[in-house]
Amino acid sequence: MNFDFTEAQKKRLDAIRSIAAAMPPETALISATSEVARKALGEVLDQLAAVGYLRLGLEEDALGGAVGLMAAMEILAGRAPGFFLSVEMSTRVLGRVLVHWGSGGEAHAWLKGLTRGEWLGALALSEETLNVENDALTTTGTRQGQDILLNGRKNYVINGPLADRIGVVGRLDGRTAIFMLDRQARGLTLTERISTMGYGGVHIAGVALSDCRVPEACILIPPEGTPVLDMLRAWENEILLAAALGLMRASFEEARDFAKSHRTGGKPIIAYQEVGFKLSEMLTLYQTAQLLAYRAVWTTETDPKQGASLLWCAKVFGTEAAERVAGDALRILAGQGYRSGSASETAYRAAKWTQIAGMSTEIARVRIGDHALGYR
Repeated sequence: MNFDFTEAQKKRLDAIRSIAAAMPPETALISATSEVARKALGEVLDQLAAVGYLRLGLEEDALGGAVGLMAAMEILAGRAPGFFLSVEMSTRVLGRVLVHWGSGGEAHAWLKGLTRGEWLGALALSEETLNVENDALTTTGTRQGQDILLNGRKNYVINGPLADRIGVVGRLDGRTAIFMLDRQARGLTLTERISTMGYGGVHIAGVALSDCRVPEACILIPPEGTPVLDMLRAWENEILLAAALGLMRASFEEARDFAKSHRTGGKPIIAYQEVGFKLSEMLTLYQTAQLLAYRAVWTTETDPKQGASLLWCAKVFGTEAAERVAGDALRILAGQGYRSGSASETAYRAAKWTQIAGMSTEIARVRIGDHALGYR
């Protein structure tokens, strides 16, 4: 395993870092209308498309494969967590759906629009709860002549109120399928925006589908036997793991800088042993999670079966470590950190989503145990 980057790769990462650093404050998106939020995201997508960020993981690139993608995602996740989550669910999840299972002109047009930053996408997967591992999909397409009528309800759809294109995961002829819908599709209705405790700038909503007519050309049906839900969860888990790394890094750097500059008792608080120990524990957790994340995505490329288990391990460790690191940062920052809008306060609120979204850490633990016992 060689996780070094070439000078060209480092230059590209620096370009992504510069774009992330110049992004507008996300606090403005919390109360923003859909139109305002969509415009802000559109500007971000244009900039990321210009440096090739939106194509990473979807096309051959010179950024070190899966490890390079994880490094790039961590940069964006640490500087602009809300923008990151919106961009990734559009490009890295819906984009991968199109790369793996799309073959026609419609799928090609969707993918081109997403990677050029012209469209914002969403994937509607969860239904009543976030748990699709144990609750069967009830969203179903039924044939009517040359078209299919789609009925069902989806919940917790990231980018739902903003997306130009929505991929809906459901069932058709007894198999899992992805129905590609334009946001203006007749029969598609969005619920009110869901207010959340973390990632307040991300626009999340439910989707109701009532006799939504979908042409056959706009339906992706993976080959028989494809573990569709496992693959979708793996892509989500990679994003959430990168989010956790970014949150940890932002929290640690804020706490470290504060400890060096803030004085009490006539000296910087970093001079106090307890603060130094806390920072060392935070850095250890962050760097361990980062190494595990890199190893997990690298192994997934070379040995998918083994990589799946490692990714679950990394998801559990990394996302739970993010909450602890952010919490420790708040202890160091004290009143300064408790103020709304600090990087650590934002990370503490957002960390919980990284644990319960995708494959939850509880279900991941069960999968890890099954793998260790040879059941999977």
